[in-house]
Amino acid sequence: MHEGRLKDKTVLITAAAQGIGRASALACAAEGARVIATDINAPLLEQLAAERAGIEVVTLDVRDGDAVQALAQRTPALDVLFNCAGMVANGSLLDCSEADWDLSFDLNVKSMFRMTRAFLPGMLAHAGAQGSVSVINMASMASSIKGFVNRCAYGATKAAVIGLTKSLAADYVKQGLRANALCPGTVDTPSLRGRIASAADPVQAEKDFIARQPMGRLATVDDITPMVVYLASDESRFVTGQALLVDGGVTI
Repeated sequence: MHEGRLKDKTVLITAAAQGIGRASALACAAEGARVIATDINAPLLEQLAAERAGIEVVTLDVRDGDAVQALAQRTPALDVLFNCAGMVANGSLLDCSEADWDLSFDLNVKSMFRMTRAFLPGMLAHAGAQGSVSVINMASMASSIKGFVNRCAYGATKAAVIGLTKSLAADYVKQGLRANALCPGTVDTPSLRGRIASAADPVQAEKDFIARQPMGRLATVDDITPMVVYLASDESRFVTGQALLVDGGVTI
């Protein structure tokens, strides 16, 4: 009987109610993990819990430091923390307000700082007992890897995520922590569909998103989850401090 690549592992995923987070929760549960799925959208979380056994759902705002600390205090030590929560602010530097800049950094970067800082002590103790734990941070090809038009705040935050990830990897490698940044290309998610719908010409906006992918299509969430499972599993036990691209060839 197939026991799963993540058997006996506890995996916490933020922004798990839809998109990549939701697909990752399902993929990790399918591989035998105990999954703690968090999001601010309680109804969608309940749908996720009903869909598959092995997924525990917790309503959580990753911008609320007290709530994050409270969850960490009542949660058993994690094997894997996947910081998936984030947003895409559209616009160049001159289009970007201070409010958009601050919100982007709070949700895309500081939430990872909050979550990791809260759960890291328990993870390090757990690593000392059983060998290795993994932090996966959601970055992007639009970051320090490549610049894109109208992605000033977003690209800056995702570059910061890569820097944060490398810092974690360097500081805690000898204590059994692996930290890696996942850098997708353009993925067909509810978030993307919302951005397409809000464009002046949604049909052309979708064509433009597809056109920048050399493979000629958008990624699906199922193109991304195999990398999540790999980074969560012991198969990646010698991989840390990396920004791993799943971008359909954009950065060839």
